[in-house]
Amino acid sequence: MKKISRIILAFAALACIASCGQKKSGPAFTKSGLDPQNFVSSYNGSETALYTLTNDNGMEVCITNFGGRIVSICVPDKNGEFKDVVLGFDKVSDYFPENNLTDFGAAIGRYANRINQGRITIDGNTIQLPQNNFGHCLHGGPTGWQYQVYEKVEADNNHVKLLRVSPDGDNNFPGEVKAYVTYTLTSDNKIDIKYEATTSAPTVINMTNHSYFNLAGDPANHKIVEDVMWVNSTSYTPVDNTYMTTGEIVPVAGTPFDFTTAHAVSDGITADNEQIRNGNGYDHNWVLDTNNDITKVAVDLYCPTSGIDLKVYTDEPGIQIYAGNFLDGTVTGKKGIVYQQRTGICLETQHYPDSPNKPQWPSVVLRPGETYSSHCIFEFSTK
Repeated sequence: MKKISRIILAFAALACIASCGQKKSGPAFTKSGLDPQNFVSSYNGSETALYTLTNDNGMEVCITNFGGRIVSICVPDKNGEFKDVVLGFDKVSDYFPENNLTDFGAAIGRYANRINQGRITIDGNTIQLPQNNFGHCLHGGPTGWQYQVYEKVEADNNHVKLLRVSPDGDNNFPGEVKAYVTYTLTSDNKIDIKYEATTSAPTVINMTNHSYFNLAGDPANHKIVEDVMWVNSTSYTPVDNTYMTTGEIVPVAGTPFDFTTAHAVSDGITADNEQIRNGNGYDHNWVLDTNNDITKVAVDLYCPTSGIDLKVYTDEPGIQIYAGNFLDGTVTGKKGIVYQQRTGICLETQHYPDSPNKPQWPSVVLRPGETYSSHCIFEFSTK
């Protein structure tokens, strides 16, 4: 019996050694159903990957360094069932511009939103940028940072820090810019996003996150017009029919842009209103009354279907609310779902569009020796 016992122990030891020598693998899929291996690729010689953030509440956020994009956000609904509440793709190659021209989840730079006719003047020097949207420069030009690979600087279970080194002359913007974006998932279901940047020459910068939220977690059937929104703003910046700000700041009172009392997004999005026609719905910058205070709620968006509530905080002066007006059924996203009009809403914290050409508005000029910073928080809860 002793001999048999020794043999059994020897086999057990060998099994243990073999097991310990094997590489342990994590879950094959994320909670949102993503296969991380589908994000292991390269683009223009730089490696891409998927980073998964989790907290003790079971919330999960998946981020790829291609474009610094949020790919999925899994949060519990009012019944405790986890929902993925942002639009995106199942594999990184679908984000490549030759396959789909989208801003889903991206860390936008060098300049979020539009610059009039793609022209800026810094210290008396006029610079012509690409004109990639109705004659204007949109989101940094046709090869903006949403289509570039960010370098991973740090990553663990609850945060990832990414770096984009933008060369001097990138889409004709002056100065080499080193820009960081840090995503942190907190213990109380907040996604904390911090941006920092420095430059080698005077330039302009305005970064934001471009996630498309569908708080029902059901873009196949739920349109965001059913959601209820409150905006901490009594004025907005109107646009012309090329989506360019006119330079005015006007009151929201008596217009479809008044969300000082919470109501459904659908209430004014098809109103007989010149600004609604110019924006094809809501695609405007609201001037926030938060006075750059990160502790004050800028926007509160609530989905009655799921009970999921999203509060946005920022130290920026404005927020672009874009109601997915140009989603048109030509893009197929995660789980094979075709994204139709208004199946996602973007809440882009920012300086105002075309600030480089509007000296009356807060400056977006960054100079050597200075550090650009911007802070945004997405807070999820249920009610």
